[in-house]
Amino acid sequence: MINWHRLFGLTLTDYFTDSAYRVETEKDLSVKQQRLDVLIIEQEAERPLPEPPDGLENLARHNLMTYKSLRQPLDAWALDELVGHYVNYRKLISPSWEQLLPVEDFQLYAVSTRHPEKLATAAALEFIKQGVYEVSWGSRRIRIIVLNEVSQIERNAVWQMFSAIPENVQYGAAQYQWRQPNHSKAINKLFEHYRVEGITMPYTWDDFERDLKEEVLAKLTPEELLRRLSPEERLEGLPLEELLKRVPPAERLKGLPPEEFLKRLTKEEIEAYLKKLSTSN
Repeated sequence: MINWHRLFGLTLTDYFTDSAYRVETEKDLSVKQQRLDVLIIEQEAERPLPEPPDGLENLARHNLMTYKSLRQPLDAWALDELVGHYVNYRKLISPSWEQLLPVEDFQLYAVSTRHPEKLATAAALEFIKQGVYEVSWGSRRIRIIVLNEVSQIERNAVWQMFSAIPENVQYGAAQYQWRQPNHSKAINKLFEHYRVEGITMPYTWDDFERDLKEEVLAKLTPEELLRRLSPEERLEGLPLEELLKRVPPAERLKGLPPEEFLKRLTKEEIEAYLKKLSTSN
């Protein structure tokens, strides 16, 4: 079975690397194990996010997130569960049940690959911006982020990779800059999962690696490129005639007897050499 939730959590863990927030996945919130998909916690000592993806502009100190992949519906029960996780978590981290942390320290998010049609018939979804909605659920406001609707812009690359729209996934994979190098391999698993789901991906991992290499190489100066090559690699592929042109005749024929020296030179090289000698004298 495809573990979309773990892959989604890993990608968000990477996105929030070196930011003011840390991410915990599959958080156990009770004695009887119940797992919250993603928990994003503010770390005051770290730097803030320069430009969060659409829907995460209102991050609080503690952010609880449920995630529904392509084959999973975001319905009323999913929101009930999210609110339940919030209640348990708030109790868990507060000084005591009588002294709970303030409500404004918490934000609730429901992230869905596709539009929650069934939920939209049961509750009024308030439009915030393209792909972002809010809904009142009990005493809480829940931010809903629909991944296949958000704008195709650079700051949404992390969302686009999970949108299940091939061209958007391709865009997200090309634009997203992984914070932790070892996490970049997750994109390979992501494409594999899409293929298992029956979604044709015209952009393969090999395509991505090739395009990434070309993009990096295009930014390097000739000097930077040469520094990465050994002397043997620099000369590889050059014909012998081309190599000999780059070596001055005097250097190329050093140590040969004069008669042999002259035999190896072309008429033009002899004339140039004699001219050089006359000039130096």
